[in-house]
Amino acid sequence: MKIGVCGIACEKCPRLVAKTCPNYPEGCIAKENKFCLIATCAFKKGIHLCFECAAFPCETSKAGPIAFGYCQYISGKS
Repeated sequence: MKIGVCGIACEKCPRLVAKTCPNYPEGCIAKENKFCLIATCAFKKGIHLCFECAAFPCETSKAGPIAFGYCQYISGKS
């Protein structure tokens, strides 16, 4: 199972399922990507997953695909 930068299983990501993921069919990774703010942000910060960042959840993570409330919950900042 591949875990995307946002922290969810790529196979369950609505963007991958809809084939709108910028890195379809492999799933997202932290890299410069003009179509995915989350992947670009992680790449610039040198992390692999959003929740490795001290600023998580942030404005960039609000872009989804995970609900922001869930991001707050898993970060303990709800």
